[in-house]
Amino acid sequence: MESVLKVILSSGVGRAGLALFALLTGISVYVLVSYPLDYGSRVWYNPAVWADNPAVKPPIWAKPGAVPHSVFLQEEPTEVRKASTGERRLYRFEIPHPYEKPPDSLSLTLTEAVYYSRPPLLTVSLTRPDGRSVRLYRYSPPAPRPGEEAPYVRHRDSPHRVDLGADPQVRAQVSAFLRDEYGLRLSANELRGRLMEILFGEPTSPEERGGPAAFRPLPGTYALEVEVTVFDRRDRIGALQAVRGGETFGWMGTDSLGRDLAQGLLFGFPVSLIIGILTSVLATLLGASLGIMSGYLGGRVDLLIQRSADVINNIPGLPLLIFLVFIFGSNLFLVIIPVIVFFSWPGLAIIVRSMVLQLREGQLVEAERSLGATRWRIMFRHILPQVGPYLLAQLIFFAPSAILSEATLSFLGLGDTSLPTWGQILEGAFRTGAVYRGYWWWVVPPGLLIVITAVAFMLIALSLEPIANPRLRRS
Repeated sequence: MESVLKVILSSGVGRAGLALFALLTGISVYVLVSYPLDYGSRVWYNPAVWADNPAVKPPIWAKPGAVPHSVFLQEEPTEVRKASTGERRLYRFEIPHPYEKPPDSLSLTLTEAVYYSRPPLLTVSLTRPDGRSVRLYRYSPPAPRPGEEAPYVRHRDSPHRVDLGADPQVRAQVSAFLRDEYGLRLSANELRGRLMEILFGEPTSPEERGGPAAFRPLPGTYALEVEVTVFDRRDRIGALQAVRGGETFGWMGTDSLGRDLAQGLLFGFPVSLIIGILTSVLATLLGASLGIMSGYLGGRVDLLIQRSADVINNIPGLPLLIFLVFIFGSNLFLVIIPVIVFFSWPGLAIIVRSMVLQLREGQLVEAERSLGATRWRIMFRHILPQVGPYLLAQLIFFAPSAILSEATLSFLGLGDTSLPTWGQILEGAFRTGAVYRGYWWWVVPPGLLIVITAVAFMLIALSLEPIANPRLRRS
């Protein structure tokens, strides 16, 4: 093993490949430690997780100066005030907004409410950088139903979400705010579609607007305050989440379902490495074993193995691969990997057989025979080590083809739907027309990661050529 590592490190190609592989492995270990094993079913394919995310938004670095999509979470109140009939709990969200444009939306989500007598009352208000405060919304969870016993639980399974940029109650409150603070008389209907512009701006002077009421941006720090009045101190509410909708999201943007592509791309690292390594090991073991037996045993065994290899080699692999996955399902470990292995061993078995035909006539093998060594001992104790360097290079070279095969199946919609992979992300992008609509962040990163992973294995395999072919060692 030490000599193999020396050969890899002796060339620039090998060092580059090893550095890439170390980076891919490090990311994979991080994902396996920090992500749940059932991430696909629990998170990636769960629409409720991404309900507050915007659809098809580019990453934040792609549009400098644009308003980013931001999520603010409060699990505990920032202030508690005693009242004669209970408590008043204040939840305050500081929202920095130094942008010269309003956000796309503003929403608030209540995840749970538990009360013992009367439903709690939520009052939502927004304090602006100019010191003005506008009450936006009031809400109480549904009252107890006949026959229901305390404690009463609401919104545990389906959180209560309000869009503060479109709710009729908010429009009525903002209309009153404009009338009282600025003397502007705009009806609730006239504010439809303009609430973000108004809440995150201030009216221009009559000379500036020269027509209907206009608003200029008001940069600064905003505070969204939620006052929860409870009538029993045992009452509690779950986490409150405020979301400022923007033009960009995260480091890799979102897809059409609002899923964070950065998370899906990260989860694809261990999946791709597992596919590449596991498939290449199984294919190498199968191809090497059959090739050694075919070359050394000869006769009917040789005929059976070689004709089987010829038949599988001449079958168009991808159509049959699609057919088998369609018939038996798309489970990654029970179907996809075994099917890829099935189509990968014949070429290696044919080449190993030709090497063994020469080795079995050598003096070492003849000496072992004369000493009474069994055929299995000769094959796997003396012949296998001599073809081992070639097998090592082929083992590494098999990995990128396995990764590309899985990506192809996923791109065609036949991948394992319980795990997000780079191929499935690409399939979703092409199915929704991301290429034609210019959603490049949905197409380019997964394609690049597939290529980079394949290149890492190929660079390591190329650096091992001096081991597989001793004539290259001098040069």
